[in-house]
Amino acid sequence: MRHFTTAALLSATLLTATAMPAFSQTELTMYYPIAVGGPLTKVVDGMIEGFQKENPEIKVNAVYSGNYDDTRVRALSAIQSGQPAQLSVLFSIDAYDLVEQDLIVPFEDIVKTDDEKKWLNSFYPALMANGRVEGKTWGIPFQRSTIVMFYNKDMFRQAGLDPEKAPKTWDEMVTAAKALTKDGHYGLMVPSTGYPYWMLQCFAIENGKELMSKDGTKVSFDDPAVVEALEFWRSFSTEKKISPEGLIEWGTLRQAFVQGQTAMMWHTTGNLAAVKKEAKFDFGVAELPANKQPGSPTGGGNFYLFKKASTEERAASLKLIRYLTAPERAAQWSIETGYVGVSPAAYETEKLKTYGKEFPQALVARDQLKVAIPEFSTWKTARVREALNNAVQAALTGTQSSADALKAAQATANDLLKPYQK
Repeated sequence: MRHFTTAALLSATLLTATAMPAFSQTELTMYYPIAVGGPLTKVVDGMIEGFQKENPEIKVNAVYSGNYDDTRVRALSAIQSGQPAQLSVLFSIDAYDLVEQDLIVPFEDIVKTDDEKKWLNSFYPALMANGRVEGKTWGIPFQRSTIVMFYNKDMFRQAGLDPEKAPKTWDEMVTAAKALTKDGHYGLMVPSTGYPYWMLQCFAIENGKELMSKDGTKVSFDDPAVVEALEFWRSFSTEKKISPEGLIEWGTLRQAFVQGQTAMMWHTTGNLAAVKKEAKFDFGVAELPANKQPGSPTGGGNFYLFKKASTEERAASLKLIRYLTAPERAAQWSIETGYVGVSPAAYETEKLKTYGKEFPQALVARDQLKVAIPEFSTWKTARVREALNNAVQAALTGTQSSADALKAAQATANDLLKPYQK
């Protein structure tokens, strides 16, 4: 039997410690939202687990934080109270406010290599628009969407309509909705809570008018084309009787559709996987119908990097964001949720090419990007958006006329945006 002296044991321990340094990790906290139903947190958790297996030197705390507004409040509260938060998925339209509050850094400050620069330029331009402010890139697309029209093909057949031909114009949509409004269900529902400004933006662009300037300093709420668009929306429940009276809830509209309460609905493509799972009928997905032109705003969330992160944390955050937006993951995310694959390369993966052939509804939101515009966003976004939301809901409930409600919102926005106008 061998005997070791205390000195020999201590010497051996020191040699081992020198040869095998302690393993250290860079720890990241990432807040993210879910604005639609379904177990999407499991999808995110699975992707984070995959990242950590490939990058054991980085530990990621992915914190589901409710809807977009809840997540912004929670992430910014954490930063202000000194808690660690290096990155977050927040509204793509939060960029102006985050820049103004000096909370985030542009990706041009982090991206250095040619490969990283190539990645930065790999996304759909329509999805990058909301993340670019004053010539710099502040947000990277992740859970991104457009508004699409879901429709019940079985109800179309029962009403004598061609289930393979979705309405392509406002007139065609109203005609179909009238034929579909019977037997206790409605022809069309458009949500008016949650994100009413977003839905108005659909109607406005289809009527030929964008709601804001490209630099986020001016709005066009009281433009005749916008007033006409809101009046058209309001007529669904008043004159045309194709929608129920009152406000239609964002959060329960998908259930109303899958339960057969409405034959058509406008909603985010982020609901696609849930509708596919829950609907017990044949359904279609179509681009939004046009009046003067086709169009839909983009929507959803971008990745942002917080300014207080260290150099090491920024590098680790970039590695995580690149992993989650890589073509294979973007394809997986699109298949499992319905959100748009954020880059053309995602649709070139075998996984998404096969899925698109088997389930062409999954390609509609991507195809609509060719006529998509940036989601409504300005300086002082939250307050300007609140004024517009209030105006939309006042008009739809009959509290004010569309013209008066939008005129009031315009006045509020003018006051808020005046300091930003050159």
